[in-house]
Amino acid sequence: MDIEKLSVDVSSDDPAVGLRASLALHRLAERVEANHVAAARGKGWSWQQIGDALGVTRQSVHTKYNKESS
Repeated sequence: MDIEKLSVDVSSDDPAVGLRASLALHRLAERVEANHVAAARGKGWSWQQIGDALGVTRQSVHTKYNKESS
């Protein structure tokens, strides 16, 4: 992933370019979040702690990540 190109594309006046960049950022953020949730679980964090850190309920984070990180 070319971060400089992504940075330029996010600011593009072309909606197609901007939307592709937005999608790429969304996918990157999802991967980063999943990795950190798995790391937190590996360090013994509760679903409540992770939910609090993400600003969501423990139920929502558990539902989203329980299969991936257990």
